[in-house]
Amino acid sequence: MKPSAGQQQVEDRGQTSLPSSGADSRSGSRGTEALMRKVRRGRLRLPITLSVVLMVLNIALMVFWIILAAQIYWWSALTVGTVVFVLILVGLSLYLVLTIKEVRLNQRQSDFIDSVTHELKTPIASLRLYLETLQIRSLSDEQRGEFYGTMKSELERLDHLISQLLEVKRLDALGMQSDPEDILLEPLIRHCAKLECNRRQLEIDQVCEFDFEPAMVHTRRILLEMIFRNVIDNAIKYGGTEPKVQIQVRVSSGGRVITRVMDNGEGVDPEIRKDIFKIFYRGESELERRKTGTGLGLYIVRTLVHLLGGKVTVHDRLDQPGSVFAIDLPGKAEA
Repeated sequence: MKPSAGQQQVEDRGQTSLPSSGADSRSGSRGTEALMRKVRRGRLRLPITLSVVLMVLNIALMVFWIILAAQIYWWSALTVGTVVFVLILVGLSLYLVLTIKEVRLNQRQSDFIDSVTHELKTPIASLRLYLETLQIRSLSDEQRGEFYGTMKSELERLDHLISQLLEVKRLDALGMQSDPEDILLEPLIRHCAKLECNRRQLEIDQVCEFDFEPAMVHTRRILLEMIFRNVIDNAIKYGGTEPKVQIQVRVSSGGRVITRVMDNGEGVDPEIRKDIFKIFYRGESELERRKTGTGLGLYIVRTLVHLLGGKVTVHDRLDQPGSVFAIDLPGKAEA
């Protein structure tokens, strides 16, 4: 979509305050990113090196013990000593795995804080610029309408982010104040798609295609809305320059309802397909961010799908570039 006249004015004002050129900024970002990579490798190097050294020493002592005990026929001591050495080796291996996981989680949390800070500051800065422009300039009614519409979308974006942060803390108890009900998927998914397209100022007819078999799921409505809003949002966000999202619902003979959300983006690297559902995970650099986000959406999806007794997977499209997110839930055909 082309920027409106009001948006262009605000963007022009923001650009005049930049102290350095775009090339200098990109160069600085690359230098900072390289430094951060070195720091992260340094955090992992010490626990890995220490664990490897201890493992080597443990293996050397175990071999020496086995040879010594076997030579003097201390079979009971040989058995006990070997078991002890093996337990120590297993403990060291477990320590190494847990340490690496902890360091990586800390890294993701640090990236998450950077990302959330950016996501919170961006709409606030935009709102401030629009308000300042409204105060110091005389605008036509049409321009004021554009400004108010953009400010409203920025507030909705901010509200969506804050709601998502709060929802992560109460996923297990989400929706427990309401009773489960039979929910038809077609109207619910169409509603979720419309909300996400409106939030991004896109026309649903130009973005989404639907292919439904009549199906229903017995659960709480808020859970399904959160699942499908996050998946559709992800498909639009990581789709092509002009995002196209296809949503397909099928009912299997085994009492399962399978929903496939397909985008036209670059796809997901097979090496990170399991990681993208982890909390705080984002596949790209936080310093050279191309897409907005916090790394919470797909974590929420996986958590809620598992809570409903289902599973979510991702794979490549066969007919064209892009990803397919398949959500398998217990359900039935519409009566």
